Amino acid sequence: MKYLLSSCLIVLLCALVNPQARNNWPHPPEAGDASSTAAKTVSQPPRLRVDAVELQREARELLELSQSLQPDIEHVSQGLLPKDTVEKLKRIEKLSKRLRTGLAH
Repeated sequence: MKYLLSSCLIVLLCALVNPQARNNWPHPPEAGDASSTAAKTVSQPPRLRVDAVELQREARELLELSQSLQPDIEHVSQGLLPKDTVEKLKRIEKLSKRLRTGLAH
């Protein structure tokens, strides 16, 4: 009986000495809302403008590459393969991926 009483007393004293030890649970992150990110949106529009300009430039380059590819395809049908056709196709693929990811964000 003395052992049980002394054990309870030790547990009670530990709880009183360090009350924060009982409340150590991790807290979930705060929800992101527009009011808390108002300061961040001020710095974002210049970056978005740069991205929009970059996307337009890449789209223009993609258009020029695709237009220059038409004569190359005609040469292929005649049995000739211009040496830069494969590089053009790789660049078109890379630009299209970048445009797709840029428009998705």
